[in-house]
Amino acid sequence: MPSENPPHVQNDAALMTQIETLGGKLMQARASISKRFIGQDKVVDLTLASLLCGGHALLIGLPGLGKTRLVDTLSTVMGLHGNRVQFTPDLMPADILGSEVLETSTDGSRTFRFIKGPIFCQLLMADEINRASPRTQSALLQAMQEKEVTIAGEHRKVGVPFHVLATQNPIEQEGTYPLPEAQLDRFLVQIDVPYPDRSTEREILIATTGTTEEDVTAVFTTDEIIAAQTLLRRMPVGDAIIEMILNLVRACRPNDPTATELVQNTVSWGPGPRAAQALMLTVRAAALLNGRLVPSAEDVRAMAAPVLTHRMALSFAARARGESVTSIINQVATQITSVSKTA
Repeated sequence: MPSENPPHVQNDAALMTQIETLGGKLMQARASISKRFIGQDKVVDLTLASLLCGGHALLIGLPGLGKTRLVDTLSTVMGLHGNRVQFTPDLMPADILGSEVLETSTDGSRTFRFIKGPIFCQLLMADEINRASPRTQSALLQAMQEKEVTIAGEHRKVGVPFHVLATQNPIEQEGTYPLPEAQLDRFLVQIDVPYPDRSTEREILIATTGTTEEDVTAVFTTDEIIAAQTLLRRMPVGDAIIEMILNLVRACRPNDPTATELVQNTVSWGPGPRAAQALMLTVRAAALLNGRLVPSAEDVRAMAAPVLTHRMALSFAARARGESVTSIINQVATQITSVSKTA
């Protein structure tokens, strides 16, 4: 007996069901992560969003705010094989990528054997990434963009999926090497990790100074993560949201005709097309994490600062006046989304 609904309706219904199922699993993952990374729901959501989008995240926060704990917990809950690299000034590219060693067998023959570095994983924590030299930082660049590295002329695939969660200390600049713009642009989002409020800090004290701590278990498997990343890209995005994303990104470029006077007077250079791609993906993830099947203007506003902050730079005069990139982005995003809703 033929179906009463045409094929495209059946496909839409199946897609909505899959999206709802994924949303339920994400709620489980969020709850599990929050047991060990207490009171930082926004940070957890942004980190989960970067994984769902198949991207990398830059975590900015002072020491002791739980960034390492978050990545370790995330690795367990999301079912990913994780490694950690502590970046230091004397760290060399081979310490991350691996190297070939000459081995002598029992019959006297000699062969080279490749020993994999920590980059061959699915979730790499690059701790205090700006402490290493540009030469070492660049060792990550190919892997972040192409999911492979070239060693001794041979292309080697890293883990599938592959994500880099890098951390930086925002106040300690002596003896550090700022990340080049090309590498900053490879990070899908910048996540600011703030101090906890008083009630959250009280919960942390009680939870972490006893004899036991909360255990977390895997909610996702590797195959489920890959399927979720594919499903995310199938989520529908309305034309109004697409136009909103384009308007926002272009309005943050000081030389664009649509740029506001605020942007023209404060921003030295703005985001490129990769920012619009990142917004297109992250608004879908934000919708999922908030229990919605399609993105809204609220999702665009929520993801504007995390996606655009590290892709823009203030002019010298704006920095001297104490202007903030995040504040400027939020003002532009509010203006763009408000105009789009009333148009």
